[in-house]
Amino acid sequence: EDPKSPVSESYRSLRTNISYASSDNKIKSLLVSSPQPGEGKSTTTANLAIAFAQLRKRTLLIDGDLRKPVQHNVFDLSRGPGLSEYLVGQINDAKEIIHSTKIENLSVMTAGGLPPNPSELLGSDRMGQLVDQLGQEWDMILLDSPPIVAVTDASMVSSEIDAIALVVKAGQTDRSAVDRALDTIKNVKAPMIGVILNGANPETLAGKYSYYYS
Repeated sequence: EDPKSPVSESYRSLRTNISYASSDNKIKSLLVSSPQPGEGKSTTTANLAIAFAQLRKRTLLIDGDLRKPVQHNVFDLSRGPGLSEYLVGQINDAKEIIHSTKIENLSVMTAGGLPPNPSELLGSDRMGQLVDQLGQEWDMILLDSPPIVAVTDASMVSSEIDAIALVVKAGQTDRSAVDRALDTIKNVKAPMIGVILNGANPETLAGKYSYYYS
């Protein structure tokens, strides 16, 4: 809502970092997770999707958090039908669950109903086929996934995407949770692109970095 703010600039810098990191192997799908709930992964994913859309890239944001989805609220959309209905076969055309937003070039696939078996759905062949299909139709896909330590959902789907980024919150995220999350990512051989530090206080970034925030 405020493109000139330092926060907006931070998301654009994040977008640039991802683009440079993918210069060798072009990243068209990015899964965003976190070690624990409440670290800002959904907010990060939403704003990063907006940043890519502002580059005139046809961007799709998939709400893959089938336990506590929030992206439909962020973009003022109906939660269902959505991804879960597609994965159980109630809907066969993915276009039926993709919604345009007020942001040019940005669409959202909502989560849909809350299934009893989200891990199995996200790890299914149908989910893998969906990601492959959408990758041919969209310039950039961002997948908002559940916290990686709390549930297995994120690691179940990570084999289908080009890269995974982990959101950690300054002064809040437990270090042991980060270690467990990194172990999980390593064990499933997910393509880790890096860690996003959220909630950093500019006043604590003293010394040579302080001039950025003057």
